[in-house]
Amino acid sequence: MINQEMMRLGNHRSVIRDIFEYGNQRAKIVGRENIFDFSLGNPNVPAPAQVAQTLEALAKTDPVAVHGYTSAQGGEACRKAMADDLNRRFGTRYRPENFYMTCGAAASLTISLRALVASPCDEIIVFAPFFPEYKMWVESCAGAKCVVIPAQIEDFQIDFATLEARMNGNTKALIINSPNNPCGVIYSADTITRLSSLLERKSAQYGHPIYLISDEPYREIVYGGEKVNFIAPAYRNTVVCYSFSKSLSMPGERIGYILVPDCLDNAADVFAAVCGAGRSLGYVCAPSMFQTVAAACVGTTSDISIYETNRKLLLDGLRSFGYTCVAPGGAFYLFPRSLEPDAGAFCEKAKKYDLLLVPGDGFGTPGHFRISYCVKTETIERALPLFQKLAEDYGAR
Repeated sequence: MINQEMMRLGNHRSVIRDIFEYGNQRAKIVGRENIFDFSLGNPNVPAPAQVAQTLEALAKTDPVAVHGYTSAQGGEACRKAMADDLNRRFGTRYRPENFYMTCGAAASLTISLRALVASPCDEIIVFAPFFPEYKMWVESCAGAKCVVIPAQIEDFQIDFATLEARMNGNTKALIINSPNNPCGVIYSADTITRLSSLLERKSAQYGHPIYLISDEPYREIVYGGEKVNFIAPAYRNTVVCYSFSKSLSMPGERIGYILVPDCLDNAADVFAAVCGAGRSLGYVCAPSMFQTVAAACVGTTSDISIYETNRKLLLDGLRSFGYTCVAPGGAFYLFPRSLEPDAGAFCEKAKKYDLLLVPGDGFGTPGHFRISYCVKTETIERALPLFQKLAEDYGAR
């Protein structure tokens, strides 16, 4: 008999992927230009010129050095570049030895969870709305229990009363994501201060560290003078998971890192567990060529002004049609309330206009839907009248 859980996962794609594949089939009928696909967070802005320049330079160097193995934790020059970048920007004192290079954010998270979870009784807390794969990674990869804190839909900050009520001696770690996928909200300085204080207090109460896993692929994508508070210095037991997929517009190249600060309780053991988890999951090393690219381009971003234009155009338009939506401070998603309680039914009705939207149920927040606006601005301009017609179907103004 084969692994039934793995078969189940293989037979049931995420709702995001299902909608994307529906769009591919629908495009064969009505034409790709007539499909308004807001399902995937696939950056449409080109990678910075520095990426191509680095690749061109690498093509002229020793191919063995470019394509060969690196150390399992990543090449030292790459890890030093990661440390130098954070130290320059945030006044920290990280060393290359604090970094483990990974195949993107998914690998960073699965490795971190596998490293930290020690028992099936361990509980990992996630905050709705959350990226749907979190639950699968916690349960199927790490073998822990996933505890969901419901969304505070007025502002998508943390509901601290519910969080404290759900914590117990089995709480091993919390996952946060700021700026957030799917709502784009950035955790405020007050939220981070309160969270840090609560975790210190609860760690002391339960007699073991409660780790904070900070998932940060959208750290550089912020708008209107908003500031993303780098949380690792605020709470000592923070493990940072980062990816260059969004900041450098190269999600298919799979490059990121895990940061294990020296101040972490049992830091040496945690880093060793990260290395062991990467080994057990079959990650020999992160792609060597893109370790070099990441090192050369760290601190650089794609042209996010395009996303900012899309954000304003879409947010202003939807609100004028009667949709309710919390303004995103970063990332490239909107998470409006659906115009009926059943977001799945709402997104099905949207298909009448070839608007491909993702219901919020999979993100742990029913009654909402996600729009990924990392698309061409022209696509949004053409889609807005269709969003208006959809609203009018519900009697919205």
